[in-house]
Amino acid sequence: MIKFFPEGTTLHGNIPYNNDTLSKHLLDIYLPPNPKGKMPLVVWVHGGGWLVNDKYADMGYMKGTISEMINSGFALASIDYRFASQAVFPALIQDCNRALSFLYDNADKYGFDKNRIALMGFSAGGHLANLMGLSKNNKIDAFFMPNTSKAFTFKAVVDFYGPSDLVSLNSSEDAKSPEGILIGAAPVERPDLAKIASPVTYVDKNDPPFLIIHGEKDESVPNRQSKLLHSWLRVSGVQSELIIVKDAPHFGVMFDAPEIRAKVSVFLKDKLK
Repeated sequence: MIKFFPEGTTLHGNIPYNNDTLSKHLLDIYLPPNPKGKMPLVVWVHGGGWLVNDKYADMGYMKGTISEMINSGFALASIDYRFASQAVFPALIQDCNRALSFLYDNADKYGFDKNRIALMGFSAGGHLANLMGLSKNNKIDAFFMPNTSKAFTFKAVVDFYGPSDLVSLNSSEDAKSPEGILIGAAPVERPDLAKIASPVTYVDKNDPPFLIIHGEKDESVPNRQSKLLHSWLRVSGVQSELIIVKDAPHFGVMFDAPEIRAKVSVFLKDKLK
C-alpha cells in the first residue's frame, strides 16, 4: 500500500489500537521523509457503507491528495473499525474514538503533534469523521469504550460525501439498507436511533471548521446530505465550505483533481499550521 505514497514515506503498519486481536482494531501510520519537528496528523476514515472495505480503501483514487499531504509534512493515520454487520451502532464510532485516543496517547512515540489533528473521511467514513468531529465537545459517553482517554480534540474535518442525516437518506425506510443495518432498524421507524447516529444532531458553535466535498451526480448519497450539514454549520456560526464537484459520481478520481486537491491542501495547512 506504500506505493500510493511518496518515496521515503515510513509505514508503521497494522498497529493494534485496542489491546486485542480483532483485525478491525488495527491502524496504519504513514510518516513523511525527513520530518521537521512535530508533525500535524490527518486521520483517514475509509468508506464502504459501514459494511465493507478496509483502511486502504479510497486511497487508490486519491493518490495526488495523499502525496500532497505527505510532501507538506503531514503524518497520516488510516484506521479500521468494525462493520455494522459485526456490531451495531455505536460500536463503529467507539472504535474510531478508541483509535483517536491511541494516536493521541502515542503521539510522542511517532513524532506527531497531538494538538494538531484533522479528520478526513469518505462516504460512510465521512459520516464517522463528521460524527467524531461534531460530537466530541458534546461529551457523549456512549460513543467511547470504557476507560478510553477523551483528551483529544480536532482542528478540522474534511468530509467527502458523508451522510449527515440518516432519516433523510433515500433508503431510510428499509431496515436492510446500509443505514438500517448500521442502527439495527429502518431509520424512519426508529428516528430516535437515527438521530443519535446522525452528525447534524451535534452541530454547535464550538465545532471545528469543515471542508465538505460532494459529487453533483452522486446516486448513493444525495448531495443534499452535504448541503444540509453545511447549512447547519453555517447557521451555528461554524466555518464551513461546500464544494459540489460538477458531474462527479459517488467516488473516484474526480475528487483528486488539481483544483480539489489545492482546496484540501490550503484548508489543512491553514487549520493545522
